[in-house]
Amino acid sequence: MGEEVGARTFSREDRARYREKVRRCLDVFAEMLRESRFDVERPMTGLEIELNLVDDDSRPTMRNADVLAAVADPSFQTELGQFNVEINVAPRRLVGTGTAEFESHVRASLNAAEEKARTVDAHMVMIGILPTLEPGHLTAGALSANPRYALLNEQIFAARGEDLRIAISGVERLATTADTITPEAACTSTQFHLQVSPADFAGYWNAAQAIAGVQVALGANSPLFFGRELWRETRVPLFQQATDTRSEEIKAQGVRPRVWFGERWITSVFDLFEENVRYFPALLPVCDPEDPAGTLAAGGVPRLAELRLHNGTIYRWNRPVYDVWKGRPHLRVENRVLPAGPTVVDTIANGAFYFGLVRALAESDRPLWSQMSFSAAEENFTSGARHGIDAQVYWPGLGYLPATELVLRRLLPLAHQGLDRWGVDPAERDRLLGIIEQRCLTGRNGASWQVATLHRLESADHLDRPEALREVVRQYVGLMHSNLPVHEWPVTD
Repeated sequence: MGEEVGARTFSREDRARYREKVRRCLDVFAEMLRESRFDVERPMTGLEIELNLVDDDSRPTMRNADVLAAVADPSFQTELGQFNVEINVAPRRLVGTGTAEFESHVRASLNAAEEKARTVDAHMVMIGILPTLEPGHLTAGALSANPRYALLNEQIFAARGEDLRIAISGVERLATTADTITPEAACTSTQFHLQVSPADFAGYWNAAQAIAGVQVALGANSPLFFGRELWRETRVPLFQQATDTRSEEIKAQGVRPRVWFGERWITSVFDLFEENVRYFPALLPVCDPEDPAGTLAAGGVPRLAELRLHNGTIYRWNRPVYDVWKGRPHLRVENRVLPAGPTVVDTIANGAFYFGLVRALAESDRPLWSQMSFSAAEENFTSGARHGIDAQVYWPGLGYLPATELVLRRLLPLAHQGLDRWGVDPAERDRLLGIIEQRCLTGRNGASWQVATLHRLESADHLDRPEALREVVRQYVGLMHSNLPVHEWPVTD
């Protein structure tokens, strides 16, 4: 959601002042782009993982404040729901063994945090949606104590003027309502950050959009919600609906949703920030005292606080990020497509596939987006979320084909080339892309494992659905800590 906010109520004057300020920020941002005032010398990559907290019975536990106090590690932070935490991994370069360093750091941090979480009767789970969540877990009382979450909840419902309606039709159907945004807390994700120059940003963002459907197909890990088997990546429609500020009538008018795939390829990072300002009213109109134009004129680096806060309330699956680090501004593509989990090594393999593939596509002689409609990329994204590893997707020159076949025939070689350009150690490259290859060959990802295990427990062990879901989580937690990639997980007791 961006930075801390202090205001609790907003007047008409607040909103008018904020609109004017965010437009000034946009003008200053445009000037910075023209003058090339960005750090591009040593591009870094970053990683964030959102986690669920469960008790010894595999049910969600509302203990994130206790867990964070026990963990006492600043890289772990609060998230929207009391059954969520997030780990922010320090940025690294990919060159050499950067991917292995990511993996060892994340594994060590999670193992240490899990050991401390157990002292307050909690366990950490990397899973897109916790299968044992029930409606009673997603109430106003489940919001984390940080006041910014209550404020965001108030503003979304003030904009809607009515309760949320959540309707998802997959293998089974779900229809329910919510009077808070806590269903959003059910959706835990992995976020990859890639620092790019202003000149290269459009190519990398377009490439990320083009492969989003394949990413979610391979990485789907959220098939179960409120006891129902829905989409293979149910997190996608659930997140879209849980943060929707539009009433049904506003939707019918074609107003854009705040969880947004987008509607066109871009030519500049400015396109995305300008769309944010043009299409979306402020949810949190909090003004910073900085005069961005004055700061820039004085030779300083403006924070552009309003532009950043506004951007943080528009949930693009690939989000542009403007940030300042050690006094130098930079741009990042934040890839928000994938769910959390299933394991650390699967997460790092997903990252290697993404970082390698977007570089190869962004630097290709003939851009993919000159051969593929934006609507085809969005259709792929929906297909990948609905069907997971069994999805059919479109690719220029190949037509419609299974996502796994596309990866094996075309995308893995491109990811291989991209990782070479990043300077990734060849053994690391082959190890991580080998995991992606085996996932395609076996047809096994987190979502397919969860569904297969659930069906086995219900049919062979004759467990009722609630018992079976708890057992799915219990087995998942054990296998998550085994360091086996998900394609090697057995569907057994």
